[in-house]
Amino acid sequence: MNRRKFISNTALGLGSALALSQIPEQIFPRSVFKYADIPIGFQTFPIRDMLSKDFSGTLKTMAGFGYKFTEMCSPQGYAQIGFGFLANTKPADIRKTIEDAGLECKSCHFGFPELTDKLDDRIEFAHELGLTQMICSTFWLPNTATLKDYQDAADKLNKSAEKIKQAGMQAGFHNHHFEFATLDGQLIYDALMNRFDPNLVKMQFQTQVITLGFKASTYFNKYPGRFISSHLSDWTADKKEVPIGQGVIDWKEFFAAAKTGGVKNYFVEMKFDTFKDSASYIHGL
Repeated sequence: MNRRKFISNTALGLGSALALSQIPEQIFPRSVFKYADIPIGFQTFPIRDMLSKDFSGTLKTMAGFGYKFTEMCSPQGYAQIGFGFLANTKPADIRKTIEDAGLECKSCHFGFPELTDKLDDRIEFAHELGLTQMICSTFWLPNTATLKDYQDAADKLNKSAEKIKQAGMQAGFHNHHFEFATLDGQLIYDALMNRFDPNLVKMQFQTQVITLGFKASTYFNKYPGRFISSHLSDWTADKKEVPIGQGVIDWKEFFAAAKTGGVKNYFVEMKFDTFKDSASYIHGL
């Protein structure tokens, strides 16, 4: 092929590629589009026992599975439930261990009292750890709580979230099964969405509520732009935990809807023996 023909063919190829890039995704079958570049992370809570025995080594193992991010749990707020081994460790040293393992930590779970009664201290901790997101793990209200109790707690988190925003970070709220119950004829989750200031509190959706019949994609589409992250787990029809891609959740639908929801971070949260296969599945989408 002579030089002129080579340049001509190259130009045609580039022109075709550019034209294809402008065609809406909906025109093509979804299988044409890859999700392999999704930067996935993991939540540390399920493997807290392993971390307590070998913090650095366990993090390196997770990085070897293909994870890029980790989401920590506050050593102070979770001291009695698995993270006490880090309670006296400087956040800068925690950060260094995480980064030396080849990971980043942008997000961390905090107990609700930490974000209401110790907020200045927790913001300082978050800055030293290098966080961009401070997530309220739950309100931990009693079973007797009323809808007003949930709304009052949401108001308190709104106030804390304003200060977190001023400190240059995003506040978030993580759901459990509790918020997918009904009080006074309303789904608690919907009541909270109506109460949280969308400019201050973003949501972290836990896909485990599929076991109650609730799909993450439904809420990503119902509340566009209201989410910051999601915890990923997969389940069989008879509610057994399995690696991502081996359960009932339609993950292509999930990731497509997550874009509408505004999700920035994904954290797999399951038993250790599911982490490797889950990462492989997501990277293969």
